[in-house]
Amino acid sequence: MSMYETMSFHLETERLILRPWADSDAAAFSALLAERGKGTPTVERTRTSIAKLLTATAATGIALLPIQRRDEGDFIGYCGLIIGRSTVEEPEIAYELFQRAHGCGYATEAAGAVLDAAVATGRKRLWSTVGAWNTPSLRVLEKLGFERDHVSTDESGEVVWLTRSLP
Repeated sequence: MSMYETMSFHLETERLILRPWADSDAAAFSALLAERGKGTPTVERTRTSIAKLLTATAATGIALLPIQRRDEGDFIGYCGLIIGRSTVEEPEIAYELFQRAHGCGYATEAAGAVLDAAVATGRKRLWSTVGAWNTPSLRVLEKLGFERDHVSTDESGEVVWLTRSLP
C-alpha cells in the first residue's frame, strides 16, 4: 500500500484540460514526438507507448497527462509526474508542448495544475531534469518555485536538476 494518495487524472485550469490518454491521442502524440527532430514514430508504436504510460499510471498512482486547450479542444502536448531519473516518492514533473503552443503560458499553467495535484498526493518534494540548453523550460520551472540542485552530463549534454519542496 502506497503512503501517497493517487494523483488526480483530470485537471482543469482556466484555459486547459489535462486528462487520461486515449487511443485517439496517438496521431497527435506521434506528431509532437516528431518535433524533436529524431524521426516520426508510427501511430502504432505511439499507441504502444500510450499503453505503457497507462500501465505505469496504474502501478505508481502518478500520471503524464495529455493537455487540451479548453476552447479549441486540440491536443497541444503533455504534462504530469513521472519516475524518470527520480523515484515514485519524489517524482519528476515533465512537460512537452507543440512548438506552435510555445510562448503562450500553457506549460506554466499546466505544470502549476500538476504541482497542485502533487501536493494533494501528500508528496513533499518534486524534481525536474532539463537540458541546460532549454532556457524556456528552465524559466517555467523557476516561475513555479523550482531551484537548481546540481548539473550532470548524459549523452545529450548537460542536464540541470531542479527541485521544489511541497507544502
